[in-house]
Amino acid sequence: MVDLVSIITPAYRAAKYVDRAITSVQQQTYPHWEMIVTDDCSPDETREIVTRYAEQDRRVKLIAQSTNQGPAMARNASLQRAQGRFIAFLDSDDWWLSTKLERQLDSMRCSGAALSYTQFRRVDQDGENEGRLIKVPDRLTYRVLLGNTAIATSTAIVDRKQTGDFQMAKTYYDDFALWLRLLREGYVARALHEDLMRYRVLQGSVSRSKVNSAMKVWSTYREVEGLSVARSSIHFSRYACNALLKYARF
Repeated sequence: MVDLVSIITPAYRAAKYVDRAITSVQQQTYPHWEMIVTDDCSPDETREIVTRYAEQDRRVKLIAQSTNQGPAMARNASLQRAQGRFIAFLDSDDWWLSTKLERQLDSMRCSGAALSYTQFRRVDQDGENEGRLIKVPDRLTYRVLLGNTAIATSTAIVDRKQTGDFQMAKTYYDDFALWLRLLREGYVARALHEDLMRYRVLQGSVSRSKVNSAMKVWSTYREVEGLSVARSSIHFSRYACNALLKYARF
């Protein structure tokens, strides 16, 4: 019996990019998947574009939110419909290389990992200029992940046979909160050292986004993980150093 992969994709104002995300899934060498795209009440043509794909490929499924609820709730809507043993995450402006699912599933079966992640490259907004390879550590425990930025959402796969069903917390970094929760429960995240995803860097205020991200990471320590100020400070300093090394050059 083959293992179905449920791909979780929240989409908001994604009309310019969602085509490439969907076609990258359709081009996978591993064919046993369903892609559940939840449109979070986009004001553009995101819903219409996904609908066209869903009409041509029954593996692509659309959930249309009547109100905008944010990415965590959009992911939860997809998770509630997911039928697969494996849950893979792909944001609507990113895309995968064609062997991503096949190679990562083989690696997970071999290592027994409940959570895995891969290397990737950033690309510019137009998806043309690629940055350097972003390398990742072999494994991550809860304590190490608290001070690390290694797991890019669109590289992550979770084995629900091990973890059971889960939902995303309604917090800014719902993905980071999920990885922490799984590792806090005793699972170990393991890397596949292959370049299998492209992360699109959208235009915006870099300084403002970095400051905002830092504040949200701190909130995750204090409000989600319940860490003391002292412990939060230690992990935050490590997180900041790792982020600086990761994003120092494109």
